[in-house]
Amino acid sequence: MASTQTERAKTAPRGLGQIVSVFHRMSQTFTGRMVNSILLALAVVIPVRTFAIQGYHIPSGSMEKSLLIGDVLFADKITFGPRIPLTNSARIPGFREPEPGDVVIFKHPAEKIDLIKRCVAVGGQVVEMRDKRLYVDGEPVDESYIQHTDPYPNPHRDTMRPLRVPAGHIFVLGDNRDNSNDSRFIGTIPVGLVVAKARIIYWSWDTRGGHWWQVWNGRPRLGRIGTLL
Repeated sequence: MASTQTERAKTAPRGLGQIVSVFHRMSQTFTGRMVNSILLALAVVIPVRTFAIQGYHIPSGSMEKSLLIGDVLFADKITFGPRIPLTNSARIPGFREPEPGDVVIFKHPAEKIDLIKRCVAVGGQVVEMRDKRLYVDGEPVDESYIQHTDPYPNPHRDTMRPLRVPAGHIFVLGDNRDNSNDSRFIGTIPVGLVVAKARIIYWSWDTRGGHWWQVWNGRPRLGRIGTLL
């Protein structure tokens, strides 16, 4: 029995040594060095992107003028706790829950897309819209960051009867209040669907009316780089 245990103890490092030897031989060739570099990059990038920080580009104007089409930002997943891959809403505990004023990225409740909006109310608070003016718990909210672009009234969009946000949910609105698909239309958002908190704009490209991906049809907006959200 003792000799068997000794033999097992000897064979374990041998397997590890073979793996190390393979990577060492690979590193002696150009192709091998490329493969090693890619594997190392993936070993760093995938965990960081999954559990810490992720970049997002802004493809629509629903958050103007806080976020413009062509802005690219870093979002922090640690504050609210990163979602666990391959689960619907399970997450690693974060430092806090979303709060009013936070710009958040979340999963659409019914579609497989990410949206970015501003949290204006949390569970237990009462939200109301009166002629485009937001009220929370009966008090008007000072929203210096919003814009209204449609001069014509739309009762379905501009007015909403008082709604108490369910526990474990948030109410989100776009800063471009007249052109945003938000909680007025898709309902409150379960906190479990919140992916990250937007933090900083690290690049911005003005497409001059084209698409965000048409890099030949625009110019950088250097003054927006470094804008905190």
